[in-house]
Amino acid sequence: MMLTNLKQLMFSLKMKRKKRERNNILLHGSNDICVVLNRILWRKRHRIFSLVSFVSGCLILLLFAVSVFSPPPAANLLFLPPHSLVRKEIAAVESNAVFQVPTIGGDFDRGLWSTSRSKLYYGCSNASNKFQTADMKTYPNRYLLISTSGGLNQQRTGIVDSVVAAYILNATLVVPRLDQRSYWKDASGFAEIFNVDRFISSLSRDVKIIKELPLKGGKPWIPRRMAVPRKCNERCYQTRVLPVLTKKQAIELRKFDYRLSNRLGTDLQKLRCRVNYHALTFTDPILEMGKLLVERMRMKAKHFIALHLRFEPDMLAFTGCYYGGGDKERRELGKIRRRWKALHASNPEKMRRQGRCPLTPEEIGLMLRALGFGSDVHIYVASGEVYGGEETLAPLKALFPNFHSKETIATEAELAPFSSFSSRMAALDYIVCDESDVFVSNNNGNMVRMIAGRRRYFRHKPTIRPNAKKLYKLFMARNNMTWEEFATKVQAFQVGFMGAPKEVKPGRGEFHENPTSCLCETKGTETVQKETQEEDHENDNNGRDTAEVNDEQDPIEEDLDWIEDDYSDNIKDLPDTDSNVLTKQEQPEVEELFSD
Repeated sequence: MMLTNLKQLMFSLKMKRKKRERNNILLHGSNDICVVLNRILWRKRHRIFSLVSFVSGCLILLLFAVSVFSPPPAANLLFLPPHSLVRKEIAAVESNAVFQVPTIGGDFDRGLWSTSRSKLYYGCSNASNKFQTADMKTYPNRYLLISTSGGLNQQRTGIVDSVVAAYILNATLVVPRLDQRSYWKDASGFAEIFNVDRFISSLSRDVKIIKELPLKGGKPWIPRRMAVPRKCNERCYQTRVLPVLTKKQAIELRKFDYRLSNRLGTDLQKLRCRVNYHALTFTDPILEMGKLLVERMRMKAKHFIALHLRFEPDMLAFTGCYYGGGDKERRELGKIRRRWKALHASNPEKMRRQGRCPLTPEEIGLMLRALGFGSDVHIYVASGEVYGGEETLAPLKALFPNFHSKETIATEAELAPFSSFSSRMAALDYIVCDESDVFVSNNNGNMVRMIAGRRRYFRHKPTIRPNAKKLYKLFMARNNMTWEEFATKVQAFQVGFMGAPKEVKPGRGEFHENPTSCLCETKGTETVQKETQEEDHENDNNGRDTAEVNDEQDPIEEDLDWIEDDYSDNIKDLPDTDSNVLTKQEQPEVEELFSD
């Protein structure tokens, strides 16, 4: 019994030992499996980490390659002012807008650098057989003196018209006296700006001209001072001025600018052209320096644009225009505007709608780009102080980086003989603007008018005048259209404002801007003169002359000029002349402001 129990106990212990050994085997097996699994997972994690590291490295290399080989953003655009239109266009592009200013120019139906049919026209100003020469019609002891007014180009209009006035009055002309007291404060005399000997000799057959008024009885001759109304025609001079000249023998017409009618007989108009385009030339030093500036622009590019930019603080204040500069602009320009007590309250919005505000530098740049001029075009800029300085000019320079002026293409030493005299510096700009392939302006001032007429006379070189009234509306609405739509509308609005032949009707606007009587048309070998009126037309229609004068005193739209508005000029000494010659229009006069 005891043996049986002992066997059973030993069997039970043996079975428990085997069971424990099986459990240990299972435990060791599971531990081995865990170790194996851990090794497998570690290897997979290592491979995944290696893969991620590889992909990350590739991305880093790709980004590096893009940063190296991609072109950098245009540096000049990074410095544009916050309110810049060009910066706004860039922001619009980044937000998937459709108005994007291209860097290249567009296609044109005509060449960018010439006007259509320009070779069919040329300037012609020879006198007819009916035109009396100076030796036949000049009366002895009858002398005309004139005092010009304004800046260089406004004075130029007075000089040109003084020759015609002397011819009408059968008088000897004394070399005109230049304005040395106006805003421009230039002490230069006639002979220091213009070639006086050429002026006298070139016109010797038309009008007798002398340098100084002769002595009277061994004493200086004091002429009778008087004034004439604006745009006085031939009969006006004969009835208002001639009686005084006959009695006093020497008279001086003061503030002589735009004192001669646009509507004269053909021979008198041609005399104007002979004076303006042939006899009145600059002195040799001015011509040589101007030629040097043109040559340096030609060295930079085969073609170039000349831009006459008027955006001075005083001028903007006088016009009363507003350009979005907020309270700062209103405060600064308002302070300047208060200098002229006679100015009425301004209406900036109305002025812009009527096209009487000059375009901003940026608007000029957008207009030129829309007309087809790309960023590679070189621009010569003739301007004074620009309101806002470089911040205002930055958008234009961003659109046209090849930006030049006489100060950048000439040395300080080269400009030294001229830099102290505003009229001589203006003469240098006049020469470059005249010789440019394309002339463009942001205004319709005297320099623009004079150069536009000259470029028409000499083969109708392209002259772009902004159609400001329509362009203003387009600039305001440009964010609601594509660039292509904008450019198409600019090109449509500028038709008739590009300097092409016959784009201005004969007799419209200032004669100095549109000298139609002096433009001839060629057809094969035949030359046909285009006359605006028959000779002596006004002499045959004297009954209408007074009405014509009155009509011209009230400016029509084409004669309006935002830069020509008058400001108060308190002149203490009234014209010293006979009472029957004085009219309301001859009372103390107003002067052209900032006329260039």
